[in-house]
Amino acid sequence: MKVLIVDDQKVNRTLPSALLRQAGCDVFELETGEEVLPFLNLHQVDAILLDISMPGISGTEVCRLLRRESRFDGVHVVAYTAHALLSERDEILAAGFNEMLLKPINRQRLYAALGLPAD
Repeated sequence: MKVLIVDDQKVNRTLPSALLRQAGCDVFELETGEEVLPFLNLHQVDAILLDISMPGISGTEVCRLLRRESRFDGVHVVAYTAHALLSERDEILAAGFNEMLLKPINRQRLYAALGLPAD
């Protein structure tokens, strides 16, 4: 599985990147929402772990942009966020995310959100 992790904080990319590599995934990392579409024009991924709160284009807006293009219909997009209110969850999922993963993460929740087999 090829997974793109997008988060403006390096520390928030480090753990999921390591866990996904341990699971045999190819992992790519970006810092901003603005980088996502240009990256996807050059690379195909199966899933995106997308931070919601980033400077510039938010993860929610990136997801909306992705969902407007049929070429990304098969990409599993997971909101990666510290936002835990029910109303925020509903808004996030309404933007087109397949799943929501709350920070801080652990291996089991990460794998479950991406549909990877548990250890």
